Amino acid sequence: MAATSFDDRDGSIWMDGRLLPWREANVHVLTHAMHYASAVFEGQRAYGGEIFALTRHSERLVRSAELLGFTIPWTVEEIDAACRETLAASGLTDAYMRPIAWRGSEQMGVAAPNSRIHLAIACWDWGAYFGEAALLKGLRLDLAPWRRPAPYTAPTASKAAGLYMICTLSKHRAADRGYDDALMLDWRGQVAEATGANIFFVKDGALHTPTPDCFLDGITRRTVMELARTRGIAVVERAIWPEEMEGFEQCFLTGSAAEVTPVGSIGPWSFEVGALTRQLMRDYAAHVRGQRPNG
Repeated sequence: MAATSFDDRDGSIWMDGRLLPWREANVHVLTHAMHYASAVFEGQRAYGGEIFALTRHSERLVRSAELLGFTIPWTVEEIDAACRETLAASGLTDAYMRPIAWRGSEQMGVAAPNSRIHLAIACWDWGAYFGEAALLKGLRLDLAPWRRPAPYTAPTASKAAGLYMICTLSKHRAADRGYDDALMLDWRGQVAEATGANIFFVKDGALHTPTPDCFLDGITRRTVMELARTRGIAVVERAIWPEEMEGFEQCFLTGSAAEVTPVGSIGPWSFEVGALTRQLMRDYAAHVRGQRPNG
C-alpha cells in the first residue's frame, strides 16, 4: 500500500450509523476525546472476508467504554453488523479494522457527561505490522523509559486511547535509537508488554508470559495460549523480572496488528527464532482463516 495520508483516501468509513465517503468522516476540533482522551478503540483483522473474533472485539469495545464511564449507543450485535458492512463496502477480503468510540463536542472541560457518544469504523489494507523481514529474523526491542501504570491509577483493563500516549513516546524513542519497538515494564519493574502487543518467552519447551494485571489481556494473546495448549505446550502466566530474560531461549509478540511476530533481541538479551515460535506462527495463521493447524 502506498504511503497515503489517512485522511486522504478513497473508500468509505462507517460513522454513527451510516457509511460516509472517507474524506468526509471528520470531527470538530473541540471534540472532547481530542482534549481529554475520552475514547476507546479496537484493532481487529479480516481474513478471507471474515473478521476474526469479531464479537469478542465488539464486546471488549463496549466494556472499555463502560470503564471510561460512557455507554456506546449500539449493541454488540449492531457493532458486529456495522463492522461487516464496513468490510463489505471496502471491497477487501484481508484487512485491518479500527472501530473507535468517543465523546463528542457538546461539552468542553474535564467533565462532559452530556456529550454525545460517537462510533466509527474504518478498514484498510495492512500487511505484516512490522514488515515481512521481521517474520524471518525477529524484532529488535529497546527497553522503554516509560512504565505501564498501576491498575489503581488508570483503567488498565480498557483499550483506551489515553493509555497509548506512553506507548507512542516509547516507540518513537526506540525508532530514533535504531530499534523496531520497545519492551515496557510495569510500575513494579516487572516485564509487561511491547508498545502495542503482548509478549511471550520460551524456556525448556514451555511458554512464559506476564500476568495481565495492569495491561490488556489481548484476544490474540488468549488465542495463542489456546493453540499452544492444544499442542500440549505448557503456558505459565506469572510475574517475570527483566533479569530472567537472560535465561529465555525464544521470544515473540502477539496482537491483532502484530499477529505472531518473533523477537530476536531485547536490549542486551538475544533470542533464537526457533521451532516453537515458528510453529505457533503457522498455527495462528491457519486458525484465523478457519483452517486446521498442520503437524
